[in-house]
Parts: sequence; structure tokens; C-alpha cells
Amino acid sequence: AVRVALRPPDSEHHYGHGKAEHLAALGESAFLLLVSLFIGFESLRRLVDGGSGHGVDVTWWALVVLVVVIVVDASRAITSFRAGRRYGSAALSANALHFASDLAGSVAVLIGLLFVRAGHPSADAAAALFVAVLVVLAAVRLAKRSIDVLMDRTVADADDRIRAALARSGEDVELRRVRVRQAGGRHFVDLVVGVPMDSGLTQAHTVADRIEDLVESALGGAVDVLVHVEPTEAEGGVRERATAAAGAIPEVREVHNVRVMRLPDGYELSLHVKLPRELSLDEAHDVVERLEQRVRAEVPELRIIHTHIEPLASTDWAHAPPSDDTATERDAIESVVSRFTGTAPLSVTFRDGEQGRVALVTVGLPGEQPLPSAHQHAGAIEEAVRERCPELADVIVHTEPMGAEQT
Repeated sequence: AVRVALRPPDSEHHYGHGKAEHLAALGESAFLLLVSLFIGFESLRRLVDGGSGHGVDVTWWALVVLVVVIVVDASRAITSFRAGRRYGSAALSANALHFASDLAGSVAVLIGLLFVRAGHPSADAAAALFVAVLVVLAAVRLAKRSIDVLMDRTVADADDRIRAALARSGEDVELRRVRVRQAGGRHFVDLVVGVPMDSGLTQAHTVADRIEDLVESALGGAVDVLVHVEPTEAEGGVRERATAAAGAIPEVREVHNVRVMRLPDGYELSLHVKLPRELSLDEAHDVVERLEQRVRAEVPELRIIHTHIEPLASTDWAHAPPSDDTATERDAIESVVSRFTGTAPLSVTFRDGEQGRVALVTVGLPGEQPLPSAHQHAGAIEEAVRERCPELADVIVHTEPMGAEQT
């Protein structure tokens, strides 16, 4: 059973073969239960009969053999029990129970024979009855555990541990459903979580990855986690709902520059939409028509929607130009940055691409400065550099807090 359970998933058993252990454990517990009931019945019959016709001959070498058997059974039971706990194996746990029942039987036989030798002939049957009751109880417990796994009963406290781990993590998610089952010492977890409706595909995937790590840490051991991500149903702002609705159109690759304007007679929305380059204008317009219909359905308070269509950018092959070829642009950029920030730029690099030369500038700004102000400074620097160096195809300004490590 252990050999079968260790087989990896295949085309017919997508979740692996771990339940083979629990089938074996159920069979072994059933066998122990039947044998113990028979022994208990026979013990009761002999006790009722007073042991007549069932004489027991106790010899010294029989006692020695029993001591040796007890040592062997004890070592087997302890080894199987430790291995079962270490690997979470139901089959090894069942094996430990089987050996423990052998050990208990051997000890009971030894005690019973000693009492028989001391002149109590019914002691052997009484000891056997005691051991049979213990093994019956243990077999029932083992059978129950195996049946729970085979019936996919949830793991005790696993739900609480998962919820507590997500609560401690501070993830901005809504936990909607948790399902946990176990087989072959491995947890299988299915989660459904809600994320903000304007989260992009990459953001949602990153959140799912973090949740998988949290669940594995919370449950420990081997865990197979599946996270299904859904948008939250709670109503967000106009911008969030509009962004989520626009991103739901299959052809839309990117939505940016989403701006909501509130006028006396209602809301207006403007947004930039990037579509595949191979689309014609007619095809792109059809996509935008569907996008606007979807947005109006999701955000009925919008009065007008302004959509700017852009082709998705392709990869631009580029190279770094020689430093002596960029001296003029570098001096102009350093002068502009010093005028706006009072300090020299943290770095200035150039790339010559198919569309022309691009300047990449990193500037330092006070860390406590509000983000809109920092963005405004970066935009002003870009415009000033373009005025000084109109030959540049593009200027990209990256802002970092003063004193931060350059990235």
C-alpha cells in the first residue's frame, strides 16, 4: 500500500495515489476487529465454562520465548509508530497498531501464564478478553480515521489555521470559501478569494502565489493549494468599477490614464486603451464600442465616456551609445535637474532604439513629498529636457526618495 501511495499522479489519478494507504489501513483495522471479537467471544466462553477442558501447560522455555517476542514486538511497534508520525502515513500507523496489539497480546499472555502457574487457571482467558477489548477500541478509532479521509472529511482546525494566517498577513483579500482534505499525509486545499475589482491579472496572480505560501506555512508539510480569484462584489468608486469593466474585454491589453470628471449634470470618464497592433481601425472601434457598453452597464452613473485608442507597443531593439556622443544631452539634463531639484541627477543613461534616442534619468526628491507632487516634478523635468533637447525621442524620469539605494 505504501509503495502504491508513493506513485506520482498520472492520467487516471490526478490527485495521486495517497488514498491507497487509507484503504489498506481500513482493511487492516477491519481484520483486527474481527480477530479481536473472535478472541473476546472465545475468552468469555472459557470464563463461563470455568476453563474446563482447556488446560494450559506453562513451561519455563515458553516464558523465555514470550519475553523475546515482547522485545521484538515493542521494537516493531515503536519503529512503525515513529515512521507513521514522521511521514504522516496511515498504513504505517495501522502497522504500528497491529504490532502494538501483538505486543499487548504477548504481555497479556505472559501475565496470564504467570497467574496460571500460580494456580489461577482462568487468568489466561481474562487477560485475552482484556487485550481483545483494547484492540477492538483501537481498531474502531483507526477505521474511523481512515473512513474520514476516504470520505474527504475536513481536517480538524485546518480552516481556522488558514483564516488566522491570512488575517495576520494583512492581504487585501476576502476569503469566501475554504475546503481542505487529506490523503497520504498530504493536504489538498481549495480556496476562493475576492480581490479588488480593478486588480490586473498579474496582480491577482501575485496575490494567489502569496496566499499559497501562507497556507503551506500554516499547515506545514506537503500541501497542494489551489487558489481561485474573483473580483469583490462590494461596490467601489467610479474609477475602480470602470477600470475593472474595461479590463474584462478580452482584446484589451492595458488600461491606463483613467480619469473621472464630475460635472454638474453627472460623471464623465476618459481612459487610454491599448489594443493588439494587428487590429484594423474598424476592428479596434468595435472593441471600444463593446468596452463602452460594458462600462456603462457596470457604472450607470457615467454620462459620457471618452476613449483614446493606442496600439500595444512592440519590442524596440536598442543599444547604449558611446559616452562622447551624449555629452551635450547629458550636460543639458544635469542642468535641468539641478534647476528643479537643487541637486545633480542620481544617474543619466541613454539608449539608441529604432524610434530614436531615449534618455533615462533618475532624480532624488524628499521622501515625505506627496506622490502627486513628485509626479508633477518628474513631468516638469521631462518637459524641460525635451525643450532643451528636441532631438530626443523620449525622456523617462524615475524618482527616488533622497538617501534611498538607487534601483
